[in-house]
Amino acid sequence: MPHKILLVEDDRFLRELMSQKIVKMGEDLVVAVDGEEGVKKTKEEKPEIVLLDLMLPGIDGFGVLSQIKADPETAEIPVIILSNLGQKEDIDRALKLGAADFLVKAHFTPQEIIDKIEQYLK
Repeated sequence: MPHKILLVEDDRFLRELMSQKIVKMGEDLVVAVDGEEGVKKTKEEKPEIVLLDLMLPGIDGFGVLSQIKADPETAEIPVIILSNLGQKEDIDRALKLGAADFLVKAHFTPQEIIDKIEQYLK
């Protein structure tokens, strides 16, 4: 049975690239293009995993992560940060807020990101 994955990414190119990979895995993909939509879709769709960009219009990824973790209905959903921000303080802040993992986009191929998702879905 497919797992439901929420991708919160405002960059169209990256969103389409990741979407194709996730759909090819046979998973059920839900997409949000900004922070507010990311929070809303997490509550509505209850995905099994959230892939979250930090640099988003409106509420940034840290805000989205905080809201997901503050809500008892969504707090247990693993959130993997996919970001261009690779500063130690950004990584520490995301992990303190409850992110399951932090992947710096530049350091990972889409396939490596898919492999990481599969680890969390097992």
